[in-house]
Amino acid sequence: MEKTPKLSFEVAGFPVVFDVTVMITTTVTCVLVFLLAWFASRKLRKVPRGIQNVVEMIIEFVQGIVKTNIQGKTAERFYGFAFTLFLFIFIANQLGLIFNVITEPHEPIPFLGIEPAHGDEHHAYAWWKSPTADINVTISMAFAITIVAHFLGFRKSPKSYIKHYFQPFAVMFPLHVIDEVAKPVTHGMRLWANIFAGEILIAVMLMGKNLFLGAPLIVWLGYSIFVGTIQAYVFTVLAMVYMSQKLASDH
Repeated sequence: MEKTPKLSFEVAGFPVVFDVTVMITTTVTCVLVFLLAWFASRKLRKVPRGIQNVVEMIIEFVQGIVKTNIQGKTAERFYGFAFTLFLFIFIANQLGLIFNVITEPHEPIPFLGIEPAHGDEHHAYAWWKSPTADINVTISMAFAITIVAHFLGFRKSPKSYIKHYFQPFAVMFPLHVIDEVAKPVTHGMRLWANIFAGEILIAVMLMGKNLFLGAPLIVWLGYSIFVGTIQAYVFTVLAMVYMSQKLASDH
């Protein structure tokens, strides 16, 4: 697997490292989400068609996810978040299927951690991949969702929120804590593992340079689009489930 350029520096003596490839593709994903929403809403029609029709179908689909997990008028507060989350992950999952940008530098670029090849060594750097193929991205999103869920639960009823950690018995407290930590970990790793594994297999097929791999590669690309869609759905559903658990009065 190719390396990715890293932007490294220190803040108050602590090393900080940013993956440049992830920064590029995350920015591209955000721009694509914005442009899709903008083009779909700039000329709204009573009878939707074209891109407006597609986006409205996605909105209704996501609203169904939210309503299934969060009851009443409270669900309306999460429509925009769920739609943005689903669309962001869906587009991010597909970026690695479009093309690859791989370079083999001949000159070092120290501030990006890029080193040229020496002798028989080959140092290849990938400048394009799905952001969700990086475990740091998916785990960060999962933990951010978990923090928001806990905040919503505590704000609604601090007493009920604290009390549930000791139910049905006080000795269950450690298990409840383990459960709360495991949720964002599995939430993020599920998305990352599926997208990362898909891109690894595509890279292996491309490295084969065998004409017989052409048909399986096309089939796998189609399957990867399906998997990327399903994973966007699963991640969004779990996000709504975790939030609904904290908002429920008997959580």
